[in-house]
Amino acid sequence: MEQEIKLGVEAQDKITGFKGIITARVQYLYGCDQCGLQPPVDKDGKRQPSEFFDEGRLEVTGRGVLPEEVQSERGPGCETREYPRR
Repeated sequence: MEQEIKLGVEAQDKITGFKGIITARVQYLYGCDQCGLQPPVDKDGKRQPSEFFDEGRLEVTGRGVLPEEVQSERGPGCETREYPRR
């Protein structure tokens, strides 16, 4: 069964076990589509960095959040610090 990788779902990398909410998708010219996973805060409440994984490595593990649930009255907003790392 084909799973649908969408923004906002909770996912896990099949290889490393890294878990988070899919907050970004990048599509490259040469066919490598990746998703950025934002993990939860650590035990001290500090935000952890996102990591990017090829879509084929991801397994959807939960509903996560819908994009509409994180929009403000002023618009969807944007966190410009969430760029893919080279």
